[in-house]
Amino acid sequence: MSLFAIIGALIAVFTVCGSVLLLARMELKSRRAVDKPDIRGISERLDQMQQAIDAIALETERISEGQRYTTKLLSEKPKDVPRGQ
Repeated sequence: MSLFAIIGALIAVFTVCGSVLLLARMELKSRRAVDKPDIRGISERLDQMQQAIDAIALETERISEGQRYTTKLLSEKPKDVPRGQ
């Protein structure tokens, strides 16, 4: 075999091995990023959402109470009011 053939084969082997190692490193980094969710941050956001939902429910109940009161007032017969006053 010639010297050029041996050098070419070695370059090809090193190039392929380097590419495989690079791909393996990239895959490990992407797995690490996906495997570690931020539990504390998620928990805080869920707490904030729960507080917001509770506040919305409270305001909705207040609105419905006001609507019931208004409906009650409008449905009652008006009392006779003296004309002179």
